[in-house]
Amino acid sequence: MKVIVKKDFDAMSEAAKEILLGIMSQDKRVNVSITAGKTPVKVYEKMIPVVKDSPDFSNVHYYNFDEIPVDGQEEGITISEIRQLYLTPANVSEDNIHKLTVENYATQDERIALDGGLDAMLIGLGGDGHFCGNMPTTTQFENETYKIKVSGEEPWFDSAMMEKGLEFVTMGAKSVFKVKHLILIVNGKNKAEMVKKVLQGPVDLAYPASILQLHPNFTVILDEEAAHYLD
Repeated sequence: MKVIVKKDFDAMSEAAKEILLGIMSQDKRVNVSITAGKTPVKVYEKMIPVVKDSPDFSNVHYYNFDEIPVDGQEEGITISEIRQLYLTPANVSEDNIHKLTVENYATQDERIALDGGLDAMLIGLGGDGHFCGNMPTTTQFENETYKIKVSGEEPWFDSAMMEKGLEFVTMGAKSVFKVKHLILIVNGKNKAEMVKKVLQGPVDLAYPASILQLHPNFTVILDEEAAHYLD
């Protein structure tokens, strides 16, 4: 595990951008899985002017690692947000977008393997220690891509985002460990205690991201606030 601490959110985002573009610049097909949410916003803002309409990045294919479907909408929350933040403004070809859905999740790992595997995955850290859609109380570390049915009793249940009985899908720890380069970005003092737990505490299902300590090629990029409690 390599931990990089940068002064602030902008510098953290710049470091993540440089690592991703380095991987994406390889002279071969490159497969990357990227995250939605607030944390990667500046990473994408910095990448878009470089990637947009550039033939140098036509070799890059994109995958979402989790998905929450929405009734009445053709696409789920994750891929919709990734499109808004990055794929659409970067003018990524639809041929280079490979969607994980509730319907095709069972073949996700096989499809990625046939495509040559994921060269990189960019993820964030949940305030409760989750990664991707691997949540406390519903995660088992031996899972590949799997489906979760929400009972409404989970401690992370959010009635504003989901309904009881909702099914969503995520790549599990076993799938994530197949990624050639795993990149975690975290900013802000509100996640500093959890950063300490998942990076320097024991591997614990109560904080699913703690398993990532064991990934063979794991880069963590933090701002100073998120790194506050690290030894």
